[in-house]
Amino acid sequence: MGRALITDLYELTMAASYLRRGMTASATFSLYVRALPSDRGFLVAAGIDDCLDYLEGFRFEDQDLEWLARHGFNLETVDALRDLRFSGDVEAVEEGRVVLAGEPLIEVTAPLPEAQLVETYLLNQVTFQTAVATKATRCRLAAGPIELVDFALRRTHGTEAGMAVARLSAIAGFAGTSNVEAARQLGLAASGTMAHSYVEAFPTETEAFRAFAEDLPPPHTFLVDTYDTLSGVEAAARVVADLGLTDRVAIRLDSGDVDELARAARDILDRRGLSHVRIFVSGSLDEYLLQDLASSKTPIDAAGVGTRFGTVADAPYVDSVYKLVELGGRPVMKLSPGKETLPGAKQIWRTEGRCDVLARRGEAPPGSAEGLLVPVFRGGRRLRGHSTIAQAKARLERDLSWLPAAARRIRTPEVPELVLSAALEELTASTRAAAERGVSRVHDGYSSSWRSTPR
Repeated sequence: MGRALITDLYELTMAASYLRRGMTASATFSLYVRALPSDRGFLVAAGIDDCLDYLEGFRFEDQDLEWLARHGFNLETVDALRDLRFSGDVEAVEEGRVVLAGEPLIEVTAPLPEAQLVETYLLNQVTFQTAVATKATRCRLAAGPIELVDFALRRTHGTEAGMAVARLSAIAGFAGTSNVEAARQLGLAASGTMAHSYVEAFPTETEAFRAFAEDLPPPHTFLVDTYDTLSGVEAAARVVADLGLTDRVAIRLDSGDVDELARAARDILDRRGLSHVRIFVSGSLDEYLLQDLASSKTPIDAAGVGTRFGTVADAPYVDSVYKLVELGGRPVMKLSPGKETLPGAKQIWRTEGRCDVLARRGEAPPGSAEGLLVPVFRGGRRLRGHSTIAQAKARLERDLSWLPAAARRIRTPEVPELVLSAALEELTASTRAAAERGVSRVHDGYSSSWRSTPR
C-alpha cells in the first residue's frame, strides 16, 4: 500500500504544477519544531522510523491515479505520478534522541515534486509521536521510584495511536502496557488488573477477590475502591492471608485522595503482616501528580497512566514545520515575522557539557562533537532498519544525562540555548539580504508600473 494520498490536497496541486513546468531540481526541506510547548524543556524525537517506512514504500496505486484523474488532474500529471518513487536522500535524528526547538529532526533532499509530496505524512508522524514520547519521558522523570504502566489504549485517538503510545512508553522506561496486541508485537510486558464491573458481578468484594485469585495465575491485583476503599483493602487483605498469596500481589486504588488512601492502605496491610503486597494507583495521573506523589513519599509502588498521558492532554501537539531551505543549490529562507526560517542543509553538533551548535551541513565538527543528523536514505535506498526499543531507550537515557537538570524540571523548566555556527549565521545574513533585494525589485516594479498608469 503506497499511502501517497494520505496527504493534503495542496501537496498534490503544487507537485502537479512543478511537474508541468519541469521544476524537478533538487530541493532540501527541513522538518523541525518552531518552539517548545509550555512546561517543556526538551523534546524526544519519535516517529522517525515510521517516516522512513513511508518513504521506502512511497508510490501511487492504480486506484489513487484513477481518483486523481476523476478529480481535475490531467492525464499528463497522472502519468508522471504513476512511476514516481522516492529517489532522494534523507538525514535524520535517530529515535529517542533529545532535541530542542529549531533543530531539524529530518532533512529531505530530493527532486522538488517528491520532496513536496511527502511533507504531510512526515509531519503527521513526527508531530504526534514526538509529543507522546516527550510526555512519557516527563512522566518517567517525575515518578522517581514509582513503576509506570501504560493504560492509554482506551483513550488514545484511535487504535493506531494506541500502538504507537505503547511503544513510546517502553522507550521512556515504562514497565508494561495494558495493550495486549502491543505487548505481543513489541515483546512488552502485558499488565492488567480488574474492572469495577468484575467486583460488582459478585455478591461481595471478598467473593470477587477470592474468585480472581483462584481462577487466574499471578500477578493478582485487587481493585479495592468499588464501594468503600478501606473496607476493600481489608477484604483484599483477608483473601491474601487466607489463600497464602505471596507471588506478585497488589491492591489498586483508582479514586479519592490517593496520598491519604495509600498511606491508610499501607498501614492496614503492614499491620496484617502483608508488607509484600504492593500498592498500585491509577486515575487521571500525569507527570505533575506523579511528581507530587513521589516528592511526598506516598507509599506507592506502581501507577497506571492513561488519559492525560496518551492524549498528551496539556500539550497535544508540537509546532512542527517542514520548510524549503535549499533549491537547486541555492539557499532560500522565509522572512515572515515570527516564522522566519534558516537557510541551507544543516547538522546539529552535540558535545557533553556544552550547548548544541546548529551548523551548515558539511562544516567540520567543533572539537569532539557528535552529529545528531545521520544519513538514513541515499538515492532512494534505505540505509538502516528500525531502531529497537532497547536502542532508542539507550539513546534517550544518554541524552537525558547530557540535558541540564533545569531543562528536566517538570514545572518551569529552563530551555537550553541553541547556538548557531558562524558559517550558518553568515549564510542566513547573505540569504536574507538577497531575498530582501528581490522583494525591493518587485516593489519597485509595482511602484513604477502604478506611477506610469494614465490617470
